Amino acid sequence: MTETIFRRATGADVPAIVKLLADDVLGRAREDVRDPPNPKYVAAFAAIDADGNQLLAVAERDRAVVGCLQISFIPGLSKIGTWRGQIESVRISADHRGGGLGRKMIGWAIAECRRRGCGTVQLTTDKSRLDAQHFYTSLGFAASHEGMKLELK
Repeated sequence: MTETIFRRATGADVPAIVKLLADDVLGRAREDVRDPPNPKYVAAFAAIDADGNQLLAVAERDRAVVGCLQISFIPGLSKIGTWRGQIESVRISADHRGGGLGRKMIGWAIAECRRRGCGTVQLTTDKSRLDAQHFYTSLGFAASHEGMKLELK
């Protein structure tokens, strides 16, 4: 099996990450995969990359980006000042799904959260993503809270 490398994303990875984000039913309607990348993606990457409490990471096989996720490291006073790792935007390329890469990538992300001193790792997934919910439950995540969002336009 080809070795998988997990690493911090670079600006050169932005087009591949955007394609991963667009490669599902929900993402198709909300992402812009034109080349060159929409300047909003470039600006967002620059802000993420400059923030020490953000880690945009990719999974790479054979020099191709095949997965991505973002971890936000969140300080808080709750639970005696416990830091939280918030995992978002988890995607695996369609041709690599079902082979254990997602499990390895989340394991890597949890290890990064531990390394940074987080006492809690949390994530959200869309309620329509039933397979993702089952996947995260199989990794030990519990649906302990009800998440809410307010879209600002």
